[in-house]
Amino acid sequence: MTTLVTTVKESLRYRGKVGQWSWMLHRTAGLGTLLFLILHVIDTSWAAFYPEEYENAIRQYQSPLFTIGEFGLIACVVYHAFNGFRVGILDYKPEWWKHQQRAAIYVFVATIVVLIPTFGLMVNHVIDFYTEEGQDIASLQEIIEVQVQFVLGLVVILVAALVLSALYGLITRSKTGLDLPGWAEKNLWLFMRLSGILILPLVFGHLAMMHVIQGVFDINGGGIDVIGTSAVNDSGKAVEFVGERWDMLVAGVAIWRVYDALLLVLVVVHGMNGLRNVINDYAHAPLINRALNWATIFGMVALVVLGAAALLAGVDETAYQIAKDLTPTAP
Repeated sequence: MTTLVTTVKESLRYRGKVGQWSWMLHRTAGLGTLLFLILHVIDTSWAAFYPEEYENAIRQYQSPLFTIGEFGLIACVVYHAFNGFRVGILDYKPEWWKHQQRAAIYVFVATIVVLIPTFGLMVNHVIDFYTEEGQDIASLQEIIEVQVQFVLGLVVILVAALVLSALYGLITRSKTGLDLPGWAEKNLWLFMRLSGILILPLVFGHLAMMHVIQGVFDINGGGIDVIGTSAVNDSGKAVEFVGERWDMLVAGVAIWRVYDALLLVLVVVHGMNGLRNVINDYAHAPLINRALNWATIFGMVALVVLGAAALLAGVDETAYQIAKDLTPTAP
């Protein structure tokens, strides 16, 4: 942790060039996106398994706190995607690294160019929602209570990982962290570059559909078309929105389930491997390094399994009925 504190302190003191700030922003944006991704995979799975909890999650996403966070999320995703594309190109063409400063400036400019109209469209959704009377929005206390549960779950995972890492160290007398073979590191590096390219159209498509064209405020809107389908959300429940989207068939194929499955695997593995790289940069003590790496691997597998289970299960009639029977909760 000393190296992390030193990095932050010295980065603020050191008046470096564009490359340094690109590196810092890339990591910050990646970690911010990963934090939301973890929450998003968990709460979306609730549409299939705990419909009442999913309805409450959408209410929280419609609160002012999460609305502000949504704008930050979009900024993180857009910058991280563009800068990752820049890094991938320069790694493939190392002779172009002499142009990296100019390329970094292009990334900043492209990010701003994309965010200005995107934020404009998103603001329209926000204004329309908050100017309509009778909206059921989660209170700050409710949001804190739910997020505390997520934090406690994370703490339990980290403590369990630390205990297992300590026992492993005692039994094996290992004095190293989690070291992967060279071939594994090479393949993971290649995966990061390849997945970064494959993720671009999937992520931008998802953001356009679920945050710009429609948004979180439309998910539980009665009588609103479900984007990407010919269905209408008759009940005005978020569960129906997800169910109609996942059940959309083209030539007998549930295209949005396939789309979300590809997005799930690529983004979760990409994000968790990025977190692993950050951990290895700053957590050098063997016990802590092993624990954090094991927690990351466990989290990656758990998220993929949970998301895949929800996609396979889909939203059945029982979930629809539970959602319809919910009475509005006072803010």
